[in-house]
Amino acid sequence: MPDRHEMRVDQQIREAEERGEFANLPGAGKPIPNLGTHYDENWWVREYMRREKLTFVGPPALALRKEAEDIMDTLVKEHSERAVRGIVADLNARILDVRRGAVEGPPIVVHTLDEDEVVARWRAARAA
Repeated sequence: MPDRHEMRVDQQIREAEERGEFANLPGAGKPIPNLGTHYDENWWVREYMRREKLTFVGPPALALRKEAEDIMDTLVKEHSERAVRGIVADLNARILDVRRGAVEGPPIVVHTLDEDEVVARWRAARAA
């Protein structure tokens, strides 16, 4: 029997729980994805594009940001550290070109990648 001060919505939720309507929901009992990571105001756009397998087509300056984010996906098929370092060096050079205004598009804040860190992540991914 509901408490006389219980709100109608609370009552409906309690009754649904009692009927087991919340049991076995997708994601129940699992950690919230990306909790504790750096906040990105465009997370929903990135998630939508990833889920729908969309690619970004726009000014080259903006495409660099996506390329930097997806660098590990690009490197997964590489078989040598030399090739990995070459890809990272090329991307870093293009990022620096954008910063200098040598490439069409709006100014962006994309940091160059630490070549040694990327190589270490590539090695760990290959070992796994």
